[in-house]
Amino acid sequence: MTPAVFAHGSLRLYLLSLLAEEPRHGYELIQALSDRFGGTYVPSAGTIYPRLAKLEEEGLVAKTTDGRKTVYSITDAGRAELAAREHELDAIEDEVTDSVRRLADEVRAGVNDAMRTLRAELASAAREAKRDATRVDPRQEARDASRDARSAANAAAREAEVAINDFRQQLRTDLRSQAARGALPANVVPLLKEELTRVRRTIAEAIGRN
Repeated sequence: MTPAVFAHGSLRLYLLSLLAEEPRHGYELIQALSDRFGGTYVPSAGTIYPRLAKLEEEGLVAKTTDGRKTVYSITDAGRAELAAREHELDAIEDEVTDSVRRLADEVRAGVNDAMRTLRAELASAAREAKRDATRVDPRQEARDASRDARSAANAAAREAEVAINDFRQQLRTDLRSQAARGALPANVVPLLKEELTRVRRTIAEAIGRN
């Protein structure tokens, strides 16, 4: 079960701070939060819209219709509350940073579990292949296994390259978008380098590279 990302009341204030940057519709708020968390946390519509409705009820945000979209903007009352509680935003940013690291740890743990499971399945498959070898021509079995292994390895390598390129392109787009808005936290690059180093180490261990 994923732990709570925001403390009680923090998401409400954080939404106000996002709307203070510029008016947004609900999906844009969800995307902005996802961007801040590097994609490790994506709030649901059921999390965001009830809070927006409450903020509107309190007169802190207003909504307008733009075609088929509902756009939310902060009101003067909302700016006043945000200014009065500005000191709390720093603490919330610290919460966000801690939450990103905690969620990243969970992702790494999940990857490690998946790698262990994969290694166990490969070992089991190898044992079954060894048993099957007693019932067929060992030389033919070896040739088939070698050919299948090469094909699987090549396919996996191509799939990995596509995944890496997709990740790199999406991350570059996200970073440039945030930088253009002046909303790229200073700790994002060090955190990115740290997480990429850990992921590289995990994958290297999984493929048996020292």
